[in-house]
Amino acid sequence: MIFKVSMSLSSALFLGVSSVCLGVCSLSLLFFNKIFLIEWEFCFLNGCPLVMTVIFDWISMLFCSFVFFISSMIMFYSGEYMRDDKNFDRFMYLVLLFVSSMAIMIVSPNLISILLGWDGLGLVSYCLVIYYHNEKSANSGMLTVLSNRIGDVAVLISIGLMAKFGGWNFMVYSGEIGSESMFLISTLIVTAAMTKSAQIPFSAWLPAAMAAPTPVSALVHSSTLVTAGVYLLIRFSPALMGSSVSSFLLIISCLTMFMAGLGANFEYDLKKIIALSTLSQLGVMMSILSLGMPDLAFFHLLTHALFKALLFMCAGMIIHNMKECQDIRHMGGLATTMPLTSSLMMLSNMALCGMPFMSGFYSKDLILEVAFMSNINVISFLLYVMATGLTVCYTFRLVYYIISGEPVLSSFISISDSSSVMTNPSVMLSVGAVSMGALLSWLLFSDNYMICLSFSLKILALAVSILGGLIGYTLNLMSVNYNLSSITFFSLTSFVGSMWFLPHLSGFFTSSNTLSMGSSVKKSFDGGWLEYFGGQGGHSAFVTGSGYIEMSQDKTFKVLVKTLFVWVIIMLILLY
Repeated sequence: MIFKVSMSLSSALFLGVSSVCLGVCSLSLLFFNKIFLIEWEFCFLNGCPLVMTVIFDWISMLFCSFVFFISSMIMFYSGEYMRDDKNFDRFMYLVLLFVSSMAIMIVSPNLISILLGWDGLGLVSYCLVIYYHNEKSANSGMLTVLSNRIGDVAVLISIGLMAKFGGWNFMVYSGEIGSESMFLISTLIVTAAMTKSAQIPFSAWLPAAMAAPTPVSALVHSSTLVTAGVYLLIRFSPALMGSSVSSFLLIISCLTMFMAGLGANFEYDLKKIIALSTLSQLGVMMSILSLGMPDLAFFHLLTHALFKALLFMCAGMIIHNMKECQDIRHMGGLATTMPLTSSLMMLSNMALCGMPFMSGFYSKDLILEVAFMSNINVISFLLYVMATGLTVCYTFRLVYYIISGEPVLSSFISISDSSSVMTNPSVMLSVGAVSMGALLSWLLFSDNYMICLSFSLKILALAVSILGGLIGYTLNLMSVNYNLSSITFFSLTSFVGSMWFLPHLSGFFTSSNTLSMGSSVKKSFDGGWLEYFGGQGGHSAFVTGSGYIEMSQDKTFKVLVKTLFVWVIIMLILLY
């Protein structure tokens, strides 16, 4: 027990101090407008130097600072949440390895060194998703790792295609990548980012990854794994300017945030609702990236990391007190029994909705207004508006079921805010969720955005949010009629509530039939004909040939050949 506490405290302290130092470095680099690039060439292959590159600019330092701060709070939080776990030390080492992989990816402007962090995130996330050894975790982990593997292959192919430039530093060659001849590289990078950030049609793995422990979910779905794809596109943004890939990404991201918002209104698993909320916000970041605003995407990335980590930690405290029950229908009236947790959850929910003067307001409202000003089509505009209303709708649905509804707890369940080890880091994150939006807007945007909208468009986001909140609360207040309507329109409800059947489609491609077919193909081709005519066949031919050569050089064989030759000569003489 002492070891567990000391390990969580020491890890949290180390990451917290590192976060402060990196934050100070980021501000100094931003103030003096400096960038430090360190390269170490360790190999030279076919005219291409293999270089380990590290970049220290204000973007990488600030993002690392946020990742380390959130990780330190989650480490401290895990000391209580995972206290009774038998493999506590393994869990802590995996989380530290996960944070290290994210840090490697953040400071790498080189595709080869990015692959180290990219694959590290995929591997460690698989280990964390299957942390609880059961069938559900195994299935979720397999879906997660196979979906992310598509993006890994896209990065590997991009590395091969970039070899023609003589290097893999995409910040140097971003101008050439943006040309029409390099359209394929841009497409592959966007595909990799879509798989990591779970855009349609790769969305099924993100709610499935909720099989991991809640502290892992708070880390993965706020600032690390799911944001890796967004961060990669922020770095690659010069290559996407004016490319036709950005138009495709706009439609996909708008559909993703609409689908996630719609699905969250039909979900009853608390962690999956928050996961779908993350998916919706990732769609917001991707959409504004496709419109050519990487600074706004990075701004929302940072603010979202704070209030989403806080939301997950509050959900974790509720689930921990509810004896691991995640169904929101079994909760209710927690404002009286867990006032501090309920207040923090309400605060993070308001930040998620974009309530004025919360951190989410400064980034989300600006993104919506810039998108309304941009040259987008009617479909994207409508998806933006509906997704904004649906976000507030499922948020107030959560408020009804968890905070303000009727208590439905059993009499033997005793819940309270007694654990300071879990509430203290949440309070620290709440400060960031309230104030960091204003601070970052002052720091990152020295020149204000010129927003020129009509009154109807200016008030549209606020009006849709109020309407969504009213619908979300009143529909669930009349839950009996609402549930009966859901049963009446069962086909539509099942389609919308199951993320448009994406989990079933993903499960089909990773089913036993598909895997057995792949095994048969492997045995027939890779382990069959290709081996017979390739490596193993060539090896057998060389071994047989060398055996004949060795036999021909043997003394006994030479005597036999000479004797045979003499007998042939004698027979020829006798015949003639």
